Amino acid sequence: MSRPKLLALQLLVALAAVLVWQLFTTVPIGGVKLLPPFFFSTPTDVGARIVKWFVEGTIWKHLWITLVESVLAFVIGSVAGLVGFWFAQQPRVAAVFDPYVKMINALPRVVLAPIFALWLGLGIWSKVALGVTLVFFIVFFNVYQGVKEVSPTVLANARMLGMSERALMRHVYWPSALSWMFSSLHTAVGFAVVGAVVGEYLGSAAGLGYIIQQAEGVFDVAGVFAGMLVLAAFVIGIDFIVTLVERRLLIWRPVAAETRT
Repeated sequence: MSRPKLLALQLLVALAAVLVWQLFTTVPIGGVKLLPPFFFSTPTDVGARIVKWFVEGTIWKHLWITLVESVLAFVIGSVAGLVGFWFAQQPRVAAVFDPYVKMINALPRVVLAPIFALWLGLGIWSKVALGVTLVFFIVFFNVYQGVKEVSPTVLANARMLGMSERALMRHVYWPSALSWMFSSLHTAVGFAVVGAVVGEYLGSAAGLGYIIQQAEGVFDVAGVFAGMLVLAAFVIGIDFIVTLVERRLLIWRPVAAETRT
C-alpha cells in the first residue's frame, strides 16, 4: 500500500470517528441522545476549545513543560535501559538480579508518584523520575532479549572467520539489539508522556496533565477531551521523530516484502 493511500485511510478512520461522535451527541435517536453532551461534550466544542488555546497562546507553556519532562524521561530511561545489553553478556549477574528486576518492574508506578514528589518536589524532576521508571524497563527487557536472540550459528560462523569480541559487539550484537530497542522506543515514547502527565495530574502548576486535572475539577468535559486530543497529537509527533531516527540508523535492515491476498 502506498504511503498517500495509507495516510488517506488513516484520516478517513479519524473523520468517521468524529462524525459518529458528533451524531451521537447532537442527534436524538428514539428521543434520547446516545452520548449526552454533558458527559461527552461534542467535537465542535472540543475543537473550538483547542483553537482557543492555540489562538490565545495559553497552551504553549503547558506543551513546552510536558515536552521537556517527556524528552528527559525518554532519553534518560532509554540510555539507562541499555544496561540490558550488559546483563545479556553476563548470565550470572542476570541470574542473581533477575528476581529483583522483576519485582521492581511489578511495582505500580502510580504508587511511586507521591514518593518521587516527596523526594524531588513538585518540579519537573519528580515527573521525569516517574517517566524514567516506565521507559527503563521497556527498553531494558527489549535490549536484553535482542542480544539473547542472536543466532548461535551466526556467532559460531563469525568466530570461525576470526572476528574479535569487539567486532562481534559492533557487527552482530548491536545490530540485533538495535532492532529490538527501536521497536520498544515507539512504546516508550507513549509511556514517557504518560509518566509526565500522570505526575502533572497528581501535583503540578503547569503541563498538559495540569490542564486536564483543572478541567476535571470544574466538570469541563470539553476541556478534558481537548487536553486528551492535544496529548494524543503530541505523542504522535514525538513518535514520528523516533521513526525518522530509526530509519536513519537502521537503513541497513532489509524492507519486508508486501504480501498480496
